[in-house]
Amino acid sequence: MPTLWEKSTRPLDAIERFTVGHDRELDLYLAPYDVLGSIAHTTMLGAVGLLPAADLDVLLPELRAIYRDAVEGRFVIEEGVEDVHSQVELLLTRRLGEAGKKIHSGRSRNDQVLVDLKLFTRDALRRTADAVMRLFNELQRQSRRHASVLMPGYTHLQVAMPSSFGLWFGAYAESLCDDMLLVEAAYRTANRNPLGSAAGYGSSFPLDRTMTTRLLGFDTPAYNSVYAQMGRGKTERNVAFALASIASTVAKLAYDACLFNSQNFAFIRLPDECTTGSSIMPHKKNPDVFELIRARCNRLQALPQDIMMIMNNLPSGYFRDLQEIKEQFVPAFDALIDCLDMATYIVQRIEVRRDITDEARYDLMFSVEEVNRRVLAGVPFRDAYKQVGLEIEAGTFRPDRHVHHTHEGSIGRPCNDEVDALMHEVYNRIGFDRATEAERKLAEG
Repeated sequence: MPTLWEKSTRPLDAIERFTVGHDRELDLYLAPYDVLGSIAHTTMLGAVGLLPAADLDVLLPELRAIYRDAVEGRFVIEEGVEDVHSQVELLLTRRLGEAGKKIHSGRSRNDQVLVDLKLFTRDALRRTADAVMRLFNELQRQSRRHASVLMPGYTHLQVAMPSSFGLWFGAYAESLCDDMLLVEAAYRTANRNPLGSAAGYGSSFPLDRTMTTRLLGFDTPAYNSVYAQMGRGKTERNVAFALASIASTVAKLAYDACLFNSQNFAFIRLPDECTTGSSIMPHKKNPDVFELIRARCNRLQALPQDIMMIMNNLPSGYFRDLQEIKEQFVPAFDALIDCLDMATYIVQRIEVRRDITDEARYDLMFSVEEVNRRVLAGVPFRDAYKQVGLEIEAGTFRPDRHVHHTHEGSIGRPCNDEVDALMHEVYNRIGFDRATEAERKLAEG
């Protein structure tokens, strides 16, 4: 197995399998980013005089060809090759000879995998944020569409006061706004350049880390070389908290939808293609898709804890323990994006009942409206409350189902425009386009 660290002795095959684990499969996710890091590093080596112009002229086109293969799914890590770093260097050496051996100057696999993960993470956060925006926009559309459609609001799972489907859909949209704030913070943590920190202690080569920071579209370097290495695990943990926050919102939405779709509530009807039947009960339409969304999002909420359990008792410096984080972290984005896209699909097609509150069993939820009407007519609140309470006890209360709410965030004024503005302000502030453009320039030359 060719390795970047190979000397005269080789480990036992069983040990090799144990230590490599699933790295080769997971490295296929990282391959395009590994090549982008190599393009930036190689360009910088040429600029500081550590790589002859003749070598640079052949290395960069070949690296860009490997990048295209990685993006288009043609890149493979050959049998017996340890990881993506070894595979890229093997391809360069095979095609270019001695020039291919020179790109590792001033680098360690430690800062290579760090930059790979940072580039992967910020791109995965962009894809996640875009999926959040798709669900957000659909929730807002449904909120506006059903702004005046009343539904019961609950406390303690007891019927409480009038609410509306406009508020219900809109509540989850605004929850995603707060989740996007965590995405922004996670992106800031991820978008700092570790390249040049080498094994965690820098290099005696005159590396230009400001140059690689600019080429890769990072906000700043991770300045301190020791901290750049300490950031592994910490970045993933912070990002995992953002993913867990989104997952929490989506899981709660799924729970509500399953509850409201049940016959005992019958507030909404889910699309038939998102339900399944029973092998014994011909009437069943089970909300399997939302149930699986709920389960998978609940599992994603454990991700920060999984990462903390791996990294919390480690001192400074690199340890192989950190390799284990990738196995939970890298696939988490696709898992969450799948849940977001499925939730968006269902929300687009939910059918809402418009006559729910006409039923007599919801009469008492209008009691507060009656208390407030009497207060506005001049009755002290405590007296109005007692009057309505006695009428309820005597069975003489008769609801007025007209609801007139005007304050910000109420049934009559759900503030969809303000929530739209809040979400777009946060999303635009993240600045995904800057990194995307930097990567495009590196890839195209």
